[in-house]
Amino acid sequence: MSDKPENNAYWATNIKIVTWCLVIWALVSFGFGILLRPLLSGIAVGGSDLGFWFAQQGSILVFLGIIFFYAWRMNKLDAEHGVDEQ
Repeated sequence: MSDKPENNAYWATNIKIVTWCLVIWALVSFGFGILLRPLLSGIAVGGSDLGFWFAQQGSILVFLGIIFFYAWRMNKLDAEHGVDEQ
């Protein structure tokens, strides 16, 4: 494994992106779906309360959005560091 500065910058940025994606996913799925559910129970969405919606559909939709964001951002990062697929 080489310790080139450009490799370190690439992996540091990759880890930062992964960390932020996991924080957002945890906040939405655990925070909104479980911890903040009582606060969100008064807001109606599609016939149920917002806390239930986050626990059932919202966390899944946010997770899918994170997957697409990660793929887009990693393609951009790969191109910046010259390791993209041609």
